[in-house]
Amino acid sequence: MDLLTGIGGFGESLWGYLIPFLFVLTVVVFFHELGHFTVARWCGVKVDVFSIGFGREIFGWNDKHGTRWKLSWIPLGGYVKFAGDENAASVPDRQRLADIPQDERTGLFHFKPLPQRAAVVAAGPVANFILAIVIFAGIFTFVGRTIATPVADEVNPGSAAAEAGFVSGDRIAAIDGSPISSFEEMQRVVSTSGGEELAFEVVRGDQRVTLRATPQVQEITDRFGNVHRIPMLGIVRKIDSENVEIVRSNPVAAVWLGTKETWFVTERTLSYIGGIFTGTEDADQLGGPLRIAQVSGQVATIGFTALVGMVAMLSVSIGLLNLFPVPMLDGGHLLYYAVEAVRGKPMGEQAQEYGFRIGLALVMMLMVFATWNDLVHLQVFSFLSGLFS
Repeated sequence: MDLLTGIGGFGESLWGYLIPFLFVLTVVVFFHELGHFTVARWCGVKVDVFSIGFGREIFGWNDKHGTRWKLSWIPLGGYVKFAGDENAASVPDRQRLADIPQDERTGLFHFKPLPQRAAVVAAGPVANFILAIVIFAGIFTFVGRTIATPVADEVNPGSAAAEAGFVSGDRIAAIDGSPISSFEEMQRVVSTSGGEELAFEVVRGDQRVTLRATPQVQEITDRFGNVHRIPMLGIVRKIDSENVEIVRSNPVAAVWLGTKETWFVTERTLSYIGGIFTGTEDADQLGGPLRIAQVSGQVATIGFTALVGMVAMLSVSIGLLNLFPVPMLDGGHLLYYAVEAVRGKPMGEQAQEYGFRIGLALVMMLMVFATWNDLVHLQVFSFLSGLFS
């Protein structure tokens, strides 16, 4: 009975994760590929296929330009296939291209001028950043931001704040010279500090004092049981109706705030990746599709707005990842185009082929590593051990 109950609960959790995951990933992938598709059309490139997912087609249709729009069985990405491509990774079919007469090359991507090819490739990640800005702007306009003044109601004993000399009632005015307008903003600066010393300009009564504190990295368990390692200052803000307000921005201001939010996510992601190489961040926080599915399901329980917010954050991550100069990714194609611009001619066929193989190996290694982290994080091995013991 316990086994059946466990399996039933696992099934319910699976569907609870799967549907939000498919929603989040499909929206992000669709807009990424739509960026490639739209700029390609502007440049007069013939597009053979626009696919959400990989593998066998579930259903699809042809538009008036001859493009096959389809949904495929494996919903872990998508692609736009241009006329003359050998596969979904836009590797050119060189034998086929060489046999095409000059008068039939007009609509083929690989015969377009270098600036147009670069624009088409870059359009996917750019579309992801635009999507994130629009979503954040929409949230700031229609839902608003919850803002609390950056005041320390309590200072935890033994914390970094206590050691630096913070006292109850201190108001943080600036950190490292940058003005602070809300408690959330202060938390963000501290959580992304990487454990480095920060200079706090504090208003205490009628005086301004400068305190220096090094946030302590602590393990925090969120409401869903996920463990995060985050630098903490150690001050507490009591959240109630008297010191919190919901602020909605006009559309123009919201777009600017959405741009800043997108930049913050980008900067934080790059900082984390850099921290992995320098040893200040742990790679076990790196997640793959399973972790995304889990977090999507958890966020969906908070509400639709939170789930849409996750779409924006994942869109930034996907856009940024695709700009990495790794063959198989958009950034790899842009790297080849940069070399072509310098040399005045494309890289050799063999060099590009080796590059794509190396890129594929790197992407597969990253996927395997991220999936291993997911399995460990989700305690799948412990579940299976208990199931068969």
